[in-house]
Amino acid sequence: MQALNFQKQLTGRMAFWLAATIIVSMLALIACGDSNSSETVASQADENKLVVGRFIEEFKNKANHDIVDELLTDDFVHHLKDPRLPPGRPAIKLLGQSIAGGFPVVKATVEELLAVGDKVIERTSVAATHTGEFNGIPATGNKVNWTEIHIYRLIDGNIVELWSEIDLLALLTQLGALPGT
Repeated sequence: MQALNFQKQLTGRMAFWLAATIIVSMLALIACGDSNSSETVASQADENKLVVGRFIEEFKNKANHDIVDELLTDDFVHHLKDPRLPPGRPAIKLLGQSIAGGFPVVKATVEELLAVGDKVIERTSVAATHTGEFNGIPATGNKVNWTEIHIYRLIDGNIVELWSEIDLLALLTQLGALPGT
């Protein structure tokens, strides 16, 4: 009877250790696989952040609107609801030209640039002086500041979609364009 109990205990312990060894081995394989895919995802995220950083520097700070044709895909979608704008890349160029017309010198400072999957999130503070007409508002000479948050979706190093939230209330208030300001 004791031999039978010992054999059951031994079989139970062996089964436990065998199962534990299999689980540890599987976790090690998963960890190695995750490490490689994490590195791939991390390097892709870093590459996407470089593309967006280049777009910010060229488009916003240098008013190089031709960068749109290089970094945005032909079927690019900007999720900004403004019926005055055409779809796609032409809208981005028009927005850039409008800002450059009213604020020839813009300094966009990236506060945060985060990459998650195929998306890059940009939080930026912008400083400029209103020296030209902007959106029907004649030049005021006012120094202005506003914030922006943009979410870019990239495929193969190109921007395919963009969602934008710009603090136009702060901008228009500083320009004296709102009643009571």
